Amino acid sequence: MKNPLPARLRAPLAAVGVPVAACGLALAGLTAWTTHGNAGSPSHIAVPEGHVLLRLGATPETAAFFTLTNTGGSADRLLAVTSPRAAVPPALSRHRMTPSGAYRQPVTTAAIPAGDGLTMAPTGIDVTVRPKGDWRAGEHIPFTLRFEHADPVTVLATVVRPGQNPA
Repeated sequence: MKNPLPARLRAPLAAVGVPVAACGLALAGLTAWTTHGNAGSPSHIAVPEGHVLLRLGATPETAAFFTLTNTGGSADRLLAVTSPRAAVPPALSRHRMTPSGAYRQPVTTAAIPAGDGLTMAPTGIDVTVRPKGDWRAGEHIPFTLRFEHADPVTVLATVVRPGQNPA
């Protein structure tokens, strides 16, 4: 049986057919992903808890820690933290350990992955804060966290003694 396509059309059609089929498969996959609500859903940030360490002695600064969850379909970034009870604007930082001790490294933003979150800790990302006045253990200090995409979230952080379980 003879092939109905002339030989001069077979090669160009085969060359075009592979990319067209690949695009069709990609489009089908994206359509399925979108249908299940995963494409284009914004970040949704919640901050269920926060705590701030009580300053010890003459140390002017302390650290605040927050647990952030992102139940949205897009990643987001923590850009800034503010508090009306801070003497200067709080700053994001990361603590690094070296053989000669620990040091604080400023951080401009902190990633909050989609479907996951960020748990701040003394050995990682935290918020360096200089309290305005004296804070007491058990007191609640307001902080507002600002994100690249999500709306700001205000949370009360409980003042705890260093080494105390914040729960």
